[in-house]
Amino acid sequence: MTLIRGEEIPDGVFHLVSEIIVKHTDGTYLLMQRDSRKHLGGMWEATAGGSALQGEDTLTSAFRELSEETGIKANKLTEVGRVLHHLHKTIYVDYLCETGVDKNSVALQEGETSAYKWVTAEELRLMQRSELATQRMLNFIEELK
Repeated sequence: MTLIRGEEIPDGVFHLVSEIIVKHTDGTYLLMQRDSRKHLGGMWEATAGGSALQGEDTLTSAFRELSEETGIKANKLTEVGRVLHHLHKTIYVDYLCETGVDKNSVALQEGETSAYKWVTAEELRLMQRSELATQRMLNFIEELK
């Protein structure tokens, strides 16, 4: 079945989203700020990611989204969880990317992200709900410590 962005997803159908938590070898996590023109614009996300394209599996989608949104080219991603979100009609497949990339080399994707920062797990936990696009990632980060 082909789903078209912006069109209603039929009942009983879920679209596939890959999300990637980026953890630096120094223990910090990459946060990406959503472009102000997007839904939840200006808020921070603890993942890179997005919808799989037609014909993509979750891992292929994750590698593509990570590269597009951060410029990070990973050779390994580890699946850390799946979430079925009935309200959003979405299956989220979450991956961990552990990297030693130069922390200043993150590339922003025009129209998607406007800033980035590296934070400790503790700093992330202390962020206000009004700052984070989703709190769901905090559960995975807690388990990754």
